[in-house]
Amino acid sequence: MAAVQLQTAPRQVGVFKNLIATQTETLVLKEKVMSLTGDSFDIKLASGQPILKVEGKVMSISGRKKVFDMQGNHMFSIVKEHMHIHATYAVEDPQGVKIMEVKNSFKLMGSKATATFTSSDGTEEVLEMKGNWFDYAADIFDKSTNTVIARIDRKILSGRDMMFGQQTYALMVAPGVDMALMAALCICMDEKNNEK
Repeated sequence: MAAVQLQTAPRQVGVFKNLIATQTETLVLKEKVMSLTGDSFDIKLASGQPILKVEGKVMSISGRKKVFDMQGNHMFSIVKEHMHIHATYAVEDPQGVKIMEVKNSFKLMGSKATATFTSSDGTEEVLEMKGNWFDYAADIFDKSTNTVIARIDRKILSGRDMMFGQQTYALMVAPGVDMALMAALCICMDEKNNEK
């Protein structure tokens, strides 16, 4: 059976140019079991090559998660913003400047979130994440082209992870799309699901 390929994005979508996918890439986001620092993840390509590391903070009101590249450089943080009706997350650069905002909204069937940010080329981006978050599956669409640019799926992974209470996601990213920002969206989805 051939691997599923996503269409190349009509233009580059993202902020971190060095992490723009050049082909359809499947990332594996695996939560560390019994991490003493809270929700921490290892993010690797399907080949096993690590690309990002996420460190969560225990007992943090904001649930701050810091994302690092493999050289240990702090790329961005994911922070829950509190004064909103619907769950809202901010992706901030190391200086605390908001790069992306992710707002959840309720749908009768399934879930929806909208992410807004400015791409590295200056384009104002609006992405929509739709799916069944209770099954931990969602498609991420570029609203301007209605193209699926990423797909999150946990069902294809083993039940062993569930037994140990850790989450593992497969995140498929289209060519021309920022893998780091798509990973951030996946982590926001995980955070929202953990609020139940």
